[in-house]
Amino acid sequence: MRSTAPQNHPGKDRKIFKEFKEFAVKGNMLDMAVGIIIGAAFGTIVQSLVKDVIMPPVGMMLGGVDFTDMFITLSEGATAGPYATLDAAQEAGAVTINYGIFGNALISFLIVSFTVFLLVRSFNKMKRAEEAAPPAAAPGPSNEEKLLTEIRDLLSAKA
Repeated sequence: MRSTAPQNHPGKDRKIFKEFKEFAVKGNMLDMAVGIIIGAAFGTIVQSLVKDVIMPPVGMMLGGVDFTDMFITLSEGATAGPYATLDAAQEAGAVTINYGIFGNALISFLIVSFTVFLLVRSFNKMKRAEEAAPPAAAPGPSNEEKLLTEIRDLLSAKA
């Protein structure tokens, strides 16, 4: 009887590893990795911008509201509410809907998406400008080429 269990083929494993190596070493893969790292750092900066720069003045204009402490208690925890802060509610084990934190995340998303939009827009504008530019005129023949052409023409006239 033949076994129907899959068998390992060492040559096949090497081929897959070789294909992966070719994929991972390509320049585009490196560019993508750099983009992801910079994107993560940019996300951290935007989160700080929203949390530490934008939301405090907005909260102050709305009467001293701290958006991180905006939540709805669905179920009280070990100690009964009301809870003054989200941290207090979470320490008590309360189940909450944190709409203030969601608002901060939404504003962060809008800032990041708008920034990416502006980046892509400017890239596309540069690309269109390059495509619209007329191609450079081909340079005329050099002095050496002119001389060789004259010699060719003289030789063909004698023949």
